[in-house]
Amino acid sequence: MIYQDPLAYLLGLEGIALLDAWAGDHDRAFTDARLAEVRRLLDDEQLRGRGVLVEQVSASLVYQQLSAGYDADAGGGLFATDEPIVAEYLSGRKPGVALDAACGTGRFAEFLSARGHRVIGVDSSPGMLAYAQRRVPDGEFCLGELDRLPLPDGAVDVIVCALALEHVPRLDPVLAEFARVLRPGGDLVISDVHHEVITRGSVMTVRGPAGELWIAPTYRHQLGDYLRPALGLGFQVRRCEEPRVVTADEPPAEPAAEIGDWQDWPFSLMDYLPSAHRAAGGRPHLVIWHFQLPAG
Repeated sequence: MIYQDPLAYLLGLEGIALLDAWAGDHDRAFTDARLAEVRRLLDDEQLRGRGVLVEQVSASLVYQQLSAGYDADAGGGLFATDEPIVAEYLSGRKPGVALDAACGTGRFAEFLSARGHRVIGVDSSPGMLAYAQRRVPDGEFCLGELDRLPLPDGAVDVIVCALALEHVPRLDPVLAEFARVLRPGGDLVISDVHHEVITRGSVMTVRGPAGELWIAPTYRHQLGDYLRPALGLGFQVRRCEEPRVVTADEPPAEPAAEIGDWQDWPFSLMDYLPSAHRAAGGRPHLVIWHFQLPAG
């Protein structure tokens, strides 16, 4: 079980902002304001005794519960951030057979199909696959795991894997599967949640069928965790970006009055401390890789 306490989260957010101030990003007035806010948080009656125990369950269970409303959420800005970069990475790639690995509701399956590729989608959630099939009727969608892809060797020309590898404890077996099913000269594009934003609470949570508090396993992969297995498998690095989500809406000028329900955390908690959140939020949200296997 994982223990999540809103006071602990808010103090952690203040800590990130204070460490940035220590490094020289902010002035004394900012530091004094953060310390005063820490004292206020410690005296805040609303935050006392609000911690909860959350059960870690498989990612497929969490996404099965989320499948009906997943597209409406629009990825919290992540979709709009990675899609143009992936499009740029694959510009000029001739149509072929494309794998949307951990396809979810078929976001990139639709993207690849629109560019003339014959699409195969693999996911561990039947609910997600049902939405993907409706979204891309001509696609071939099947149940499977990333480290045991239900495809023969050298079956595809392009692989896109988006917002999935943060749920995988070790990247080596997954990248080995990608190398196995990819043809020489093929492209592998990975969009993943950056370890910096996972540290700030970007994890998938949901209530189970009986209202249980569930959280998906989420791992903070460093850049070397992708590079070491990829290079060992013969992949060449073409591009790598670490973009931030840019939104038009600024955090509220005044702190929110309520911390919200557990399922609104950490986002409602960020609104509770807009100044600290704004200061601590200038880190990457995604890491997006373009790897390629050598031709011939």
